Amino acid sequence: MFTGFQQQMAVLLQILDGVKSYGDQNLLDNASATIHDGMKVGFIGRNGAGKSTLLRVLLGDEELDSGEVVRGTHLQVGYLRQHDPFNPGESALEFLMRDSGQPDWKCGEVAGQFELKGDYLNGPVKDLSGGWQTRVKLAALLLHEPNLLMLDEPTNFLDLRTQILLEHFLVNFTASCLIVSHDRAFLTATCDQTLDLNRGKLTLYPGKITPYLEKIEEDKIRDQRTNAAVISKQKQLQKFIDKNKARATSASQARSKQKQLDRLQTKEIEVDLPTASIKAPVVEPRQGPALICMDLAIGYDGVAVASDIEIEVEHQQRAAIVGDNGQGKTTLLRTIVDSLKPVSGKVKWGYGCKIGTYAQHVYTTLPQEQTVLEYLEYTSMPGITTQDCLNVAGSLLFKGAHVNKPIKVLSGGERARLCMAGLLLGDYNILILDEPGNHLDVETVESLANALLKYKGTVIFTSHDRHFVQRVATNVIEVRDGGARNYGGNYEAYLYMVNKEITEGERERAGNKLAAPPAEKTSGGAKAALSGKDQHNARKQQRNLEKTIARLDGQKKEMNAEMLKTSDAKKAMDLHNQINAIQVELSEAEEKWCELSQELGDW
Repeated sequence: MFTGFQQQMAVLLQILDGVKSYGDQNLLDNASATIHDGMKVGFIGRNGAGKSTLLRVLLGDEELDSGEVVRGTHLQVGYLRQHDPFNPGESALEFLMRDSGQPDWKCGEVAGQFELKGDYLNGPVKDLSGGWQTRVKLAALLLHEPNLLMLDEPTNFLDLRTQILLEHFLVNFTASCLIVSHDRAFLTATCDQTLDLNRGKLTLYPGKITPYLEKIEEDKIRDQRTNAAVISKQKQLQKFIDKNKARATSASQARSKQKQLDRLQTKEIEVDLPTASIKAPVVEPRQGPALICMDLAIGYDGVAVASDIEIEVEHQQRAAIVGDNGQGKTTLLRTIVDSLKPVSGKVKWGYGCKIGTYAQHVYTTLPQEQTVLEYLEYTSMPGITTQDCLNVAGSLLFKGAHVNKPIKVLSGGERARLCMAGLLLGDYNILILDEPGNHLDVETVESLANALLKYKGTVIFTSHDRHFVQRVATNVIEVRDGGARNYGGNYEAYLYMVNKEITEGERERAGNKLAAPPAEKTSGGAKAALSGKDQHNARKQQRNLEKTIARLDGQKKEMNAEMLKTSDAKKAMDLHNQINAIQVELSEAEEKWCELSQELGDW
């Protein structure tokens, strides 16, 4: 599909001594880097460092103040733009044919790589969710046969399935890529080189992001040790010089030592840029159910998007709500916090629950005329002082004059941080977080994850950031195919399941899928459904098994952690035997849960 290399490792794109400033901010300071054929480069840097500006420069949408951009004669760039390129009433297939000039069969073949088929391919493209529209845009890029893909935060707002589809595609993509992303797992899977923009300088490292970040940290520690040794030597030499420079017998030695001292130089070590430091509210830990949904149906204007929802969240759990875009994750969140009425059924909160909500509709409707400090003082619980508000504001990078900024001039990221600061000043023992990582830089998201791990309350959240969910979630609620349920496994198991489904779909498209065994038949031609009473009992048994699995999994993790810490051989052996016994019990419970899921038609 893609053109071959016109010459081995030819230069595709190059920036030489690039300088670019906005006001007094120097985004590029004699920055240089080269991308050759076949390179897959992950482009990293702090928010505001200038990554998007550099992409616009490389695309020719902006000019450098000085320096040069060199483009190879065979360069064919594919850039994933954020604007809407679709015509009213146009189907995805019609758009692909119009945009690329390729025939319908070719467009359909490429679209199939992103599971675009049926109504998704032939229905109005403007009716698709943002994630599905991104799939259409990616298919359009490929139809132009680029030899350099430039993607700016491609995983933002994409559901897990679309992220994994894109990841699988990029792994097999034979041409070059330049990918801006905060998602380290995504960059690790797709890119074999790392480009870092830091304080106006570009560094191209011939390896993946994790070894690069480890090297940066190792270099910093080595330089600190070297400086410590140099400073110690400088003091020693200075002491000798001060003692001997006035003596006739040793003055020449002192002059020699002075020359030696003059040659000793410490290395300049960059001061770390400011990073948010988030601390979760301190609350009394509680036991028992925090949230119970009974026969719940959710949706809009009386039309359900998901129904028959029977889920339970215990106090101190951190439940991740997962599923494809458009399935109803945010609808479920809005329903449980009563900003959206149920179509039917009940949502019941435990006694003494104080609920704090973080969602896009919250931080886009903040009071425009209030300042940062006024907002925090207004939202904080009684007893919180102005100094407390200033401390929390400072921890989220609102320092000095920034606390007197009116909300109307804040960026999206600043508003998101301000909303987070307001939550932290409350005494909420339940936190509902809808995509908390959107508009926050990677360091702030990492700080939030650390805070939530120490939080003694209950967290129910959605996130497209796999690394964040893996770190934070203790259990998973899946919204899928018109329903929602407590998923039996952890997030790792859920990721494995989605990956497996996508891989099998790719094999099927390639014609390599093995023939499936014939379906089990009953006298009626299909497996008989459970009766209403039997189904109720099976659901109850399934929920009990989920609690058992969670309890056993928790015990196993605690014992594994204890075994890693102990130096007592006998105790380690005892723990090992206990872990094996728990694993047997856990496997039996998981097997029984799977059997019930099949009987209930969940799979």
